[in-house]
Amino acid sequence: MLQAILIGLIGALGQLDSVIGSLYTFRPIVTGFLVGVVLGDIKTGLILGATLELFFIGSISMGAYIPPDALVGGVLATAFAIHGGLGVEAALALAMPIAVISMGFKNVIYALTTAICAKADDYAAKGNTTGINVIHFGISGIKMLNAFAWCFLGYYLGADVVVNLICGLPEQIVTGLEIAGGILPALGFALLLNMVLNKRSLPYYFLGFVLAASFDASIITVLIIAIIIVVAIWERSKGKEADVNEDF
Repeated sequence: MLQAILIGLIGALGQLDSVIGSLYTFRPIVTGFLVGVVLGDIKTGLILGATLELFFIGSISMGAYIPPDALVGGVLATAFAIHGGLGVEAALALAMPIAVISMGFKNVIYALTTAICAKADDYAAKGNTTGINVIHFGISGIKMLNAFAWCFLGYYLGADVVVNLICGLPEQIVTGLEIAGGILPALGFALLLNMVLNKRSLPYYFLGFVLAASFDASIITVLIIAIIIVVAIWERSKGKEADVNEDF
C-alpha cells in the first residue's frame, strides 16, 4: 500500500509541473528514476526511464496538439516492469495503451475545466487576484488528483487488471473519449487565435499555412522562418526608434 501511495505521489509531482512552470518533471526520464527509488531498483528505473523518454520524445503539447499522457504511461510502465521483473520490451508494450487511455480521461477533465477558466477572465477584468489564484490552483489540484488516482490505483490493482480494464472499456466510452479528444484541439486553436489574432498578425498566420500546405514545409522550417521575420521586424523597429531619437 505504501509503495502504491508513493507511486501515486510521483504522478502528482509530475502534474505539479503545470502549476509552477515547465520544469519537465513529468518526463519518463525523471519519473523513472523516482519510481526506481521507491521500488528499490534505481538502475532499472533509470534504464527504463531513459528508454521510455525516447519512446515518448515526441509526446509534447504544441499548440492544440494533445499528446498521449507520458506522465501516467511512464510511471505505471516503469513500476510494472520493475515490480514484475519485466524487460524494456514489456515496459514499452504497456506504456502506450496506458498513456492513450489516460489522455482520453484527461481530455474530458480539460473540457470540463475550460468553463471554469472563463471565470478567471472575469476575475482578471475586476483585478481580483485572489479569485484567479483559487481557480488556477483549484484546477491544478484536480489534475494532480487525477494523476495520483491513475498511478496509485494502477499500481495497486496491478498490470493485468489495468490492461484488462483498458481492453474491456465499452465502445461508447471509447468513442466518447475520441470525440472529446477531437473537440479539444479545435477549442485550443480557438483560444489561441482569440489571444493573438489581429490585423497585424493575420498575414503571418496564413503564411504559415501556405508554407506548410504548398511547399510541404515542416514545423521546424516554418518556425525558423517565423524567427527570421520576428528578428527582422524587431531590428527594423529599433532602427526607426534610433532615427526618432536622433531627430530630438
